[in-house]
Amino acid sequence: MHVRDILELEERLSFNFFWNEVSETKEGYGLIVDNTGDKNVASIASVGFGLSAVPVGVENGWISREEGYQRAVKTLETFLNNVEQTHGFFVHFVSMKDGKRTWQSEVSVIDTALFLMGALVVGEYFGGEVNDLFESLYSRVEFPWYLDKQVNQIYMGYNFERGFWGHWDGYAEQLIIYILGVASPTYPIDPSVYYSFERKKGKYKDYELIYTYTGSLFTYQYSHAWIDFRNIVDKENVNWFENSTLATLANWEFCKDMHTVYKTLHEKSWGLTACDSPDGYRGDFGAPPSANNNTTHRTDGTIPPCGAIGSVVFTPDIVEETVKYYFEHVPQLWGHYGFKDAYNLDRNWVSKIYIGIDKGIELLMIENYKTGLLWDITMRNKYIKKGLQKLGFHQTNKE
Repeated sequence: MHVRDILELEERLSFNFFWNEVSETKEGYGLIVDNTGDKNVASIASVGFGLSAVPVGVENGWISREEGYQRAVKTLETFLNNVEQTHGFFVHFVSMKDGKRTWQSEVSVIDTALFLMGALVVGEYFGGEVNDLFESLYSRVEFPWYLDKQVNQIYMGYNFERGFWGHWDGYAEQLIIYILGVASPTYPIDPSVYYSFERKKGKYKDYELIYTYTGSLFTYQYSHAWIDFRNIVDKENVNWFENSTLATLANWEFCKDMHTVYKTLHEKSWGLTACDSPDGYRGDFGAPPSANNNTTHRTDGTIPPCGAIGSVVFTPDIVEETVKYYFEHVPQLWGHYGFKDAYNLDRNWVSKIYIGIDKGIELLMIENYKTGLLWDITMRNKYIKKGLQKLGFHQTNKE
């Protein structure tokens, strides 16, 4: 099978995950499972990716426009009326049945932002009632409530038992928070918040970049699934698209270098990022440069396909070779919804589950690679335009 056909099939089966693994209860309609290992718990981030998948399904002819419209309307109504929230920010993990909090979960700023991006995409795509629902949800979010005014940084998290903790004090997947935050029509934050996180530079081999704490690839991918950073820079002349390309190449080089330690890691099996593992979910798998003196790494030899596939817009040739390798040489990775979450040859292990955010970053990035659809929809939105402009982003002179 040609690699483009494999990518197309992976995108279609990833779409099926979001279309099928959904709640149809009266109070929880449209909620999507966090992962297939527990069908009772939804993740609001999973819903954000799932909503973003709706126009992809329509444009590819997998569902009708009316089916997509109805899914969008009913899902956004669920969030407006039933999903547990405070100050407009949603609880990260909720019950599939009624949208109420599970696992003493946190009220998450980043996962709310991921959900809002999905709501924005369907609002922009369908207009009308869908966009009205997005406007209601977005205007309800009190962005300054999540801001630590002492240091002018967004808090990392909040839950009802312990209050706020941590800060988004370095670069990671949170760029969408600032864009949505400064553009808010009701509760905006100041653009200076975006310039308050530290931009630490590190190097691996020939690749110097502004690194994230774990060096996990998803941190360089998520905001880019919606925001087209290819030809824009901020006031400090940072091009985040180029930065993510360098991070992807550093991750690839590191995995090649680690082949002597771990059988799973090599030139065509790479992409260290958060994923399922033989010891359960790990959010800290990554490659240098990272916060730990830019040298140490966090991996047990587990590789998730979403690590590479989520970077297909950054390093297409390398990713295509990798996708072809997984499909042809690791058949145990393939299942009902395409590539399973991860595998580890040293431990003779293959994940039994599919995780929403991992299927989501694959789906959105494959579509952006093919057509630029998510970028096109997002970048024409008035709030995204306003947010980028307020943050000082402008066109580069490069072709």
